[in-house]
Amino acid sequence: MKKAVVLLSGGQDSATALYLAKSRGYELYAITFNYGQRHDKELECARKVAEVVGVEEHIVVETNMDAWGGSALTDKNIDVPNKKEDENKIPVTYVPARNMIFLSYAASYAEVIGAQDIFIGVSQLDYSGYVDCRKEFIEGMERAINLGTVCAVEEGKKIKIHAPFMNMTKEEEIKLGMEIGVDYSLTWTCYKGEKLACGECDSCVLRLKAFKKAGFNDPIKYKTKA
Repeated sequence: MKKAVVLLSGGQDSATALYLAKSRGYELYAITFNYGQRHDKELECARKVAEVVGVEEHIVVETNMDAWGGSALTDKNIDVPNKKEDENKIPVTYVPARNMIFLSYAASYAEVIGAQDIFIGVSQLDYSGYVDCRKEFIEGMERAINLGTVCAVEEGKKIKIHAPFMNMTKEEEIKLGMEIGVDYSLTWTCYKGEKLACGECDSCVLRLKAFKKAGFNDPIKYKTKA
């Protein structure tokens, strides 16, 4: 059985990616990051999703990207906006180089366990405009990984980064997730770490819109629905 490392945040996209990798017959190795984000809701969800799906191993990496902040998700002095105010600007919820860091860890983990496949749930449609979610970035990271790992350079075992939702809308992703049995009640997408999802931040708005357009009820509870 082929092994796959799956970046698992505990959110809607990463959970769908994990279920999808399972449906394709991979032995699953999940990697989650406690990077100094403003709440641990997604970490709790990541553990639950990994347990329910039945991963072979679940690694939680401790980093401290809050040491330099620069994002509303890592600096509690920066407020999380209720929605994306300017469509032409990258929102303050962008965490500088986050996916670059995460994929580097995932590549190291993959090389050690002998996996040649990495799954990440990014998309360049229906997204907040983060530059590290684009196809060009993913392709660039894959090239860098295969230039900097022994398995690729010396052994000819190249690592492939799978971004299956890259050209999917979130509506299409939800429909796919429902087909393969994703339990979205276990996931958390809200940028705020309150008891209920806020329903107003950009992440909540995108999620709610996707479920509505897909024709399904979002199983998590919200304070309000924008």
